[in-house]
Amino acid sequence: MTNRLRFIGRWQRLTLSLWALCLLAFILADTEIIALEPWNELGRMLSGVLTPDFFATEQLIDALWQTVSFALLGVGLGLIIGVPLSLVYHHPIVAALCAFIRAIHEIFWALLFLQLFGLSPVTGILALALPYGTTFARVFHDILCQAPKVTYASLPYGSDAVSRWLYGKVAHVLPQLLAYVRYRFECALRSSAVLGFVGMPTLGFHLESAFKQGHYSEGAALLILFIALIGTLPYWCKKALLPLYFIAALWFLPPVANIDSQLIWRFVSEDIWPQAIRDWQLGELGLAAALGQSASWAFELLQTQALEGIGATLVLAFAALGLTHLLVCLLLPLGYTALIGRIGAGAQRFGLLLARSVPEYILAFVFMLLFGPSMLPAILALGVHNAGLIAFLSGKNIKDSGLETEGCRGLDGFGYQVLPRIYPGMMALLFYRFEVILRETAILGMLGVATLGFYIDSNFSEIRFSGALLLMGVTAMLNVAVDAIARRVMGEQLRQPQRC
Repeated sequence: MTNRLRFIGRWQRLTLSLWALCLLAFILADTEIIALEPWNELGRMLSGVLTPDFFATEQLIDALWQTVSFALLGVGLGLIIGVPLSLVYHHPIVAALCAFIRAIHEIFWALLFLQLFGLSPVTGILALALPYGTTFARVFHDILCQAPKVTYASLPYGSDAVSRWLYGKVAHVLPQLLAYVRYRFECALRSSAVLGFVGMPTLGFHLESAFKQGHYSEGAALLILFIALIGTLPYWCKKALLPLYFIAALWFLPPVANIDSQLIWRFVSEDIWPQAIRDWQLGELGLAAALGQSASWAFELLQTQALEGIGATLVLAFAALGLTHLLVCLLLPLGYTALIGRIGAGAQRFGLLLARSVPEYILAFVFMLLFGPSMLPAILALGVHNAGLIAFLSGKNIKDSGLETEGCRGLDGFGYQVLPRIYPGMMALLFYRFEVILRETAILGMLGVATLGFYIDSNFSEIRFSGALLLMGVTAMLNVAVDAIARRVMGEQLRQPQRC
């Protein structure tokens, strides 16, 4: 009984501390509603949803296929990168490098590669493959570490390293590895759509154009098709069809633009360096003076842009985290069949499909049309999307663990028998998604919210590549630091006795 009370008190303290921090962030956030006629705009959106126009978008099938193609090839190349890295991920240098790479959002990798390869498929595929590959490295390493060592130790003496790895480790955890690849492919579909916002020929390109021009019937049709694409994923993404999909994805890719090696060399050797370093390269400035001026430039950039961007990023991320946790706690009981019934649970699952399928950028754009430019649309977009994903995964955990069949009836049964069992896993998902929320504040900065992403996008727009790269590094370090703190907090909680 004492252990049980300690367990409950420990998680209560963590939850109350989280709520207090998130409430402070929400108070500090700019949540002013300044839209003049939000209900008029909402009425136009609802009218568009009720009258979707599936024939308004030219080359619609091609945009859908390119969305799938970029996701397939990005995940495929990510696996090629991630699987070997997972074998050496225990080395601190490898782990740190992977953490740095995956901390930068795909859209900023795309903006960087745009300067090298232009609007080429290479840009989109690499923008997905780099962060996804390093994410695969981390997750695969964690999963493989959980494999039992009995089989590994019982293999015949002299077995080669590949056989020992395949039969001693991979065979035990293959279902978990494949399940994560499927989940990551769903994420890749959303990321592939978002790449359309920087010019890639995916669905996001047409979505952004439709919403910006107020063509809500066209935008609604595109969203319906995208949601259907994700909702039917188990039916069309079959293992036997994957080789065919990969061949078709390569065959029907847009033409690769000519890559100018001189432009790439100029970008690497000149454009990404501060002006003082370029002057030193030309012999117009001494090394000591160049380093001094570069340090002064970096300090000024950090003081005028990075600090303000970090503050806005953390405020937005914590406010969104609190809203996410609140929405998950409200949504989970609505999907519990023993409490709400089959029809209610089915409606909840459909709502979660909508919430997790629509990209955050589109959600934020819609909320911005309704409430005006502030942090409120970004908080709502991040909260709704991440709550939909966490509630979906937690509900799946309830179903897979058989808790719905144990006779836990009513709200009391859910609160006292089901929730305590899934709460540690739900909080682990929440803290994992916090790292993702920090990354996602980057693309919302492109809508005008003064996060680090806003300043990175501004530097790219003004062709100040050195400033953009420095701020990307700050973003990565911030994500790495927050992830380390979150892992430590959850590690301390999960190491304690966990009983219901």
